[in-house]
Amino acid sequence: MGILYEDSVVITHGEKSGDPHVITVNCPDKTGLGSDLCRIVLLFGLSISRGDFSTDGKWCYIVFWVVGKPSTRWPLLKKRLLEVCPSHFSTTGIRFYQQDKEIQKPPDVFLLKFWCSSHPKGLLHDVSELLCELELTIRRVKVSTAPDGKMMDLFFITDTRELLRTRKRQEETMHRLKAILADVLMSCEIELAGPEFTACSQGSPYLPSSIAEELFSLELPFGPPNRHLPSNSVVVDMDNAISRSHTVLQLLCLDHKGLVYDIMRTLKDYSIQVSYGRFYINSKGKCDVELFTMQSDGSKIVDSNKQNALCSRLRMELTRPLRVAVVSRGPDTELLVANPVELSGRGRPLVFHDITLALKHLNTSIFSVEIGRHMIHDREWEVYRILLDEGDIVSVQQTKIEEGVRNILMGW
Repeated sequence: MGILYEDSVVITHGEKSGDPHVITVNCPDKTGLGSDLCRIVLLFGLSISRGDFSTDGKWCYIVFWVVGKPSTRWPLLKKRLLEVCPSHFSTTGIRFYQQDKEIQKPPDVFLLKFWCSSHPKGLLHDVSELLCELELTIRRVKVSTAPDGKMMDLFFITDTRELLRTRKRQEETMHRLKAILADVLMSCEIELAGPEFTACSQGSPYLPSSIAEELFSLELPFGPPNRHLPSNSVVVDMDNAISRSHTVLQLLCLDHKGLVYDIMRTLKDYSIQVSYGRFYINSKGKCDVELFTMQSDGSKIVDSNKQNALCSRLRMELTRPLRVAVVSRGPDTELLVANPVELSGRGRPLVFHDITLALKHLNTSIFSVEIGRHMIHDREWEVYRILLDEGDIVSVQQTKIEEGVRNILMGW
């Protein structure tokens, strides 16, 4: 007898408060499944403290030990994890994961547009948190302040539930939005996005050359620890002698939010498959990872150029998974945050949520926001440009803002 589809994902809760919850996935395998699962775990705000992977190329068995929150919606998490698990009818040797990509159409993009008479500190974070709760994914944001102090907010969003075309779903969203914006909300509407989404996606064509060089440098940083994670804290080794059929990747680095996702998305982008692996967070807060890998054709990674390229990329992604800088633009102060986009076209989850949370903690107001994508060094980057209220910069130093934002994004 086969495994019921609903049993492909089993969540076992910790026996007492503080104990990790165990997520077990038992389903047909596909390239990039580990990355997809880790992305969902990150999206739900969970951290993975330990994991085991095992696959024979057709069927996989994955176990994550995760630290949750009291507000975690476990049934919904299971549903979203099940959605990325291949069908049980996919074990016939057919390259099913490619077919899935071919028949999957891009989600509809909607424009959530509202005007506020003012922007209290923390308002954008409250909106971001609500949209996450409603499973509305933020694709782009553009916030601007009029001369009279009123603010126009444009949120380009997609709906995980695919119901935003319905009047009921739109009314639910606007009702929840009105509840948190209270008296400052002047108007609100939701419509299918048009050409303005493409225009907003392109972002501002101008990025200061000096800051662009620092943000998007492919060189490993050796600056002070308060600006970057020191590169010597990330160890990446590749060994072809341990196994006759696999290339063994061994990594040791300081833990951060989404670390396992950063490893798995990098391997997915390089079409590297994990046959077996395990990782855990040790008592010193470092993550110890050992992965038995092979290329998509089933061969070991023996080409020295491929080895060096993969090891270099892993070191970079684990050293600087996100780029953060605070710069002066004349009399204005701008916060820039950038993260690489997956080859699948997806950005990193919860970045805008975490940025606005950090600024809320720092009691810093936002004057304007622009999120766009840029092709730099042959890679696509999602860039968040946030102009800060100049009145708040006097009381909060730029270095404190940069450090505070980075710490929230990295989970430190």
